[in-house]
Amino acid sequence: MLSLPQRLQRFVEGSFEKTVLLQKRIRQLVRGDAPLFDAELEHKDNPIDIALTEVERGLIELVPDEEPGKPKLR
Repeated sequence: MLSLPQRLQRFVEGSFEKTVLLQKRIRQLVRGDAPLFDAELEHKDNPIDIALTEVERGLIELVPDEEPGKPKLR
C-alpha cells in the first residue's frame, strides 16, 4: 500500500495544474464541505487524504472552472 506522499506524487506527476485543483478541493474540505464518501468510517481525517481519495475513486473530476469556485463534482 502506498503512503499518502507516494499517492500524491503519482497523481500530480509534476503537474502544477493538478496540484492547484487538488488544493482547491482541500480548501473546501478545510472550510467545512463534507467528504463525498464516509471518511469517518474509513478513519480518514486528513483533508489531503480525503481529497485525493475522492479523485482516485472518481467522485470528483478536477477541471478548471471558468469562474472561481468548486471543482466539478460528478
